[in-house]
Amino acid sequence: MNREYHKMWSDKLQRDMELLVFGHAGAKVLVFPTRDGRFDEYEKLGMVKALQHKIDQGWLQLYCIDAVYAESFYCWWAHPSGRIRRHITFEEYVLEEVIPFMDSKNPHECIISHGLSLGAFHAATIAFRHPQLFKKMVAFSGRYDLTLNVECFNDLLDGFYNDDVYFHTPSHFLPNLECSNLLSKLKEMDIILVIGNEDPFLQNNQELSSILTKKGIPHQLILWNERAHSGYYWRRMAPLYI
Repeated sequence: MNREYHKMWSDKLQRDMELLVFGHAGAKVLVFPTRDGRFDEYEKLGMVKALQHKIDQGWLQLYCIDAVYAESFYCWWAHPSGRIRRHITFEEYVLEEVIPFMDSKNPHECIISHGLSLGAFHAATIAFRHPQLFKKMVAFSGRYDLTLNVECFNDLLDGFYNDDVYFHTPSHFLPNLECSNLLSKLKEMDIILVIGNEDPFLQNNQELSSILTKKGIPHQLILWNERAHSGYYWRRMAPLYI
């Protein structure tokens, strides 16, 4: 299997960013890590091995990127307005630096947005905001409203709310989305949400699914038994849905 390590300076983030590429051809999978993960997490969790057959066959090429959670949503010393601004800058990094890099290496027309846990939030948010760029979105164990307080998971913005938060919270901005072009692209996208039936954010997933249904956006909400929020489950989900 082709494996490439890249470390590149990001003008957007004003820091070095690392990523791993797996595979030589096929649909490009943009992989966002979990809250505690980095660019090498997907490989360490055994997710790459779980997809090896599809990668070796040239059906998939993975781009596992780094995140800036300690500078955005988990930067507790920063004001929440600064946290969401750093997240927005990260999204700009992905749009303006990572995706062009992916396109330069692989001309395949299909990009799949994919993430685990908090990475699922990133995968869904960027795909719902920019559906013209993605053919598919696959989110495992996601939380799509970071302002919620559920179990031990706190509001990551400490009650702060502004337009930036609104437009980067799928379950907030999607109900009011009226742009016919964006809705058309969303309806063309293959959208898969996977969540455990004991996951604390099951209700949030069900609410998002209801919103998509009301908008006429085809999608799948797939429930697994138990909490299903770990590598053990994600390794089994990946070959089925990606």
